[in-house]
Amino acid sequence: MSDIFINAAFDSGNITVLSIAGASAKLAIRKDRESEFAQWFHFRVAGAMGRDLELKITGLNTSAYPGGWPNYDACVSEDRDFWGRAPSTFDPAEDDGTLTIRYTPASDIAWFAYFAPYSIERHHDLVAESASAEGVSHRTLGYSLEGQPIDCLQLGDGDKTVWLYARQHPGETQAEWWMEGVLECLTDPADPVARKLREACTFHIVPNCNPDGSCRGHLRTNYAGVNLNREWANPTPERSPEVLAIRNAMDETSVDFAMDVHGDEAIPAVFLAGYEGIPSWTPELQAGFDRYKAILDRRTPDFQTRLGYPVAPEGKANLSMSTNQLAERFGCTSMTLEMPYKDTVDVPDPEQGWSPERCKLLGRDCMAALLEWLEG
Repeated sequence: MSDIFINAAFDSGNITVLSIAGASAKLAIRKDRESEFAQWFHFRVAGAMGRDLELKITGLNTSAYPGGWPNYDACVSEDRDFWGRAPSTFDPAEDDGTLTIRYTPASDIAWFAYFAPYSIERHHDLVAESASAEGVSHRTLGYSLEGQPIDCLQLGDGDKTVWLYARQHPGETQAEWWMEGVLECLTDPADPVARKLREACTFHIVPNCNPDGSCRGHLRTNYAGVNLNREWANPTPERSPEVLAIRNAMDETSVDFAMDVHGDEAIPAVFLAGYEGIPSWTPELQAGFDRYKAILDRRTPDFQTRLGYPVAPEGKANLSMSTNQLAERFGCTSMTLEMPYKDTVDVPDPEQGWSPERCKLLGRDCMAALLEWLEG
């Protein structure tokens, strides 16, 4: 029987083919340009109908987050609409760490990815559809190193200034699925949560902070190999024009509430990280974050507070990260939302794991929690 065909020469594609024999392949992940980060993969397999595929992604002990591979199942789709999970196993002793994906497609082509991709075309569709909704305006905050626009959507006419921004790390596609859920909520004229929020807030929403990395199939960096979420203390036109454009716009509007949306490779849960450890920390400032976290924990079983990142010691917060920088710069309630690549331990879904659908639902829950936080 002929060999399968594997290709990643498309938007957000990333894989290197080392060898193919029949329905089996040995693969490796390409590093981000000008960077050592490697974790995101996205490729298609053709000639696959009814065949028991065995796809081995090797060299993962030296990937960006080796802890992301145990108990992880790869995402798979045959129609690029519904993304399920393909049974996967990780062996750290095989070929310097190997993830073996096994799957038998019902159709001739199957796509595999680290998480359900969010294409640049879908991004432009999201921006266009949202910008055409009543009461929404669009502006270009600036341009990426490769000349792509940094899109920002504005809506609402309330006194509270809210900034929501996603995909500083382009391979964390969960973040833009979340944004899609948020924008569907906020632009729905019949949604009571949206109506009240538009009265109370002025929203500035950046669905994708890193379009270059998104197109290139990067995990974590822009065209220059720069981690944008380590640039907020001193962004420059040469390294991080994306952050410079967003932060300049925030300086124009000020910020009362901000959420930076991400995905986490290793932790099987949804959680929030705050700004403990910033120089101007006070109990009162901390209370705003703690109260929002408690509201979200009560509103949805997909959120929890047991698992998460260590808290920075007093005065030791990294101000090059956006959440810390904004809390220090504006005295605002600022936070990082993290979603898993794996399934959640509290509410597992064997068919899809953590999924685009759950990202979108979480987006609306976050907006409902914001409304309760404001009214409290």
